Amino acid sequence: MDGVPRTANISIALRSFDYISANLKISHEEARKFSNHRYLINHEQKCAGQNVLLLLFVKTSPENFERRQAIRSTWGNEVYIEETLGATVRVLFALGLHPQPVQRRKLQRQLQEENERYHDLIQQDFFDTFHNLTLKLLLQMSWTHFYCRHARFLMSADDDIFVHLPNLIRYLQEADKAGVKDFWIGKVHRGSPPVRSKESKYYVSQEMYPWSIYPDYTPGAGYVLSKDVASKVYQASLTLNSSIHIDDVFLGICANAMGISPQDHVFFSGEGRAPYHLCIYNQMMTSHGHEEDFHELWRHATDPELSLH
Repeated sequence: MDGVPRTANISIALRSFDYISANLKISHEEARKFSNHRYLINHEQKCAGQNVLLLLFVKTSPENFERRQAIRSTWGNEVYIEETLGATVRVLFALGLHPQPVQRRKLQRQLQEENERYHDLIQQDFFDTFHNLTLKLLLQMSWTHFYCRHARFLMSADDDIFVHLPNLIRYLQEADKAGVKDFWIGKVHRGSPPVRSKESKYYVSQEMYPWSIYPDYTPGAGYVLSKDVASKVYQASLTLNSSIHIDDVFLGICANAMGISPQDHVFFSGEGRAPYHLCIYNQMMTSHGHEEDFHELWRHATDPELSLH
C-alpha cells in the first residue's frame, strides 16, 4: 500500500542491542516501584464500547491551561474529526503534580474544575518535572493497556506541537485498512549517543547507561504506535529499569527489547518546526513549537483554500 511503511528486515540491527535490554532487566516487583502511581484524575470509560481509531495522549503540565484550551479548540477537536472524517479519536491530557506545594494546591483546584468541564485529564501523583517524563510515558502505556487497548493506534504528543489531524487520520485509516503490524512512525533518531555533560538536562551517567549509543527512537514530541506495538511496549516496561528519565529513549529500549524498530516519516518534524510552506503543510503530520499559532494552522488544515502567511 502506497504511503504506509512496510516491515523491513531489521533483525540484525535489533540483535546488536540485545545486550542493552538484557542488562536493564529487573523484576516485576522492582518495576512496580516506577509505575505504581495513584490516579488523582481518571476517566476509565473514555474509550469504553467505542470503535476508537486513535487514542491521542497529549503530554502537558498542570499550569499549561491555555495550551490545552488551544488544542481543544483546534487539532484536539474530537467532534470535528468524527463529523468530517468519520473517525473516532479520543484525546486525553497526561500530567502529574506541580512540584511546588503552594502552586500545587491552587492548580489542583483549577485542574478539578477544568476536568469537570472537559472530562479529558489523566493525572497521577508523581511530580510533573522533566526528570519524570518516563513516568508520564508509563502512565500513557498503562492507561492504554487497561482502559483503551482496543484503539487501533496510540499517539503521544507534546502540548506545543501542531498535529494536522485531517492528514494523520486519513493516513491511519489507510494503514488500518492494510492491517499494519509492528507500526511505529515518527522522526527517527538513529545511533544517538548519551549526553555525558552534567550541565545538560539530557545527562545520563555511565553508571545508568554504560553503552555508547541508544537504540533507535522517535522524539517524544510526536509519534504513533499501532495497538500491537503499544501492547508490547507496555509488557516490556514491566521488566526494564525505567529510571532512565529520557522518555523517548526508554520507549526505544522497550521497543527494541520486543523486536520493534521505528520507521522514519518525513512529515513528522520531531523536535523541529516545519518551514512555513504551503506544499509542506498540505502534507505534514506534526510540527513542533506552535503554541502561539494553533488557530492559524488549524484554519489552514480545515480549509485548503486558505494560504499561510
